[in-house]
Amino acid sequence: MAPRPDLRLPLAALLLVALAAPLGAPRWQRAAVEPNLAYDGQFTFVRLRYTNFGPPGWAYDYPAMERNFMDVLHALTSVDPHRHGSNILTMDDPALFDYPVAYLSEPGYWAPSVEEAAGLRRWLERGGFLIVDDFLLDQWIPFEAAMRRVLPWARIIPLDVSHPIFDSFFRLETLDGLHHPGRSYAVARYFGIFDRNDPDERLMVIVNYNNDIGDYMEWSGEGWYPVNLSNDAYKLATNYIVYGLTR
Repeated sequence: MAPRPDLRLPLAALLLVALAAPLGAPRWQRAAVEPNLAYDGQFTFVRLRYTNFGPPGWAYDYPAMERNFMDVLHALTSVDPHRHGSNILTMDDPALFDYPVAYLSEPGYWAPSVEEAAGLRRWLERGGFLIVDDFLLDQWIPFEAAMRRVLPWARIIPLDVSHPIFDSFFRLETLDGLHHPGRSYAVARYFGIFDRNDPDERLMVIVNYNNDIGDYMEWSGEGWYPVNLSNDAYKLATNYIVYGLTR
């Protein structure tokens, strides 16, 4: 896996405002998957493609979410990401080991093959950090079953705001407020998988349940959702990336 830069940044006076970046075309009008960027050491957003038994949820919010988020990450941090491209990799692609952080969307429809599960397991155990997002309610059951195929030993542990991931860039005082954008009654909860199942060890997986920060970021320039909720999604996403690059 590529070496990780030191991103320990001072908390400067930052203004979080509604993103005004252009929005990608709606899902049903989007172009085909864009070519992956060649590895050059610059931070690249990686989205995981997977075997599924329902809609192609791995691609939801693509590519507008990536573009909007990378613009914000560039403006607020020293990460200096690729802003005009991103990568989509399968879980058993050896190229995944070039990247320390990856994003998994809609895991309620995720059914990894033996090869995918083994590839993701090796990446996680060698230092990869996985962001799981965009699922809710009874989708937990297939997600947990899929994750058991990847990490049979893992316990999925509830997290509260005291965990360092919620203070890695933005200091969050509370985790209350967000919910799945399509189901306001589905209150967001956060879970983690730790190395050796020890909460004092490295957090390997962050799980956004009853939430969809990707959707908030995708539509943040269109006024679909309240500004404070979109900003909260960007805060979480930024913390996740900084945590993944510095742990």
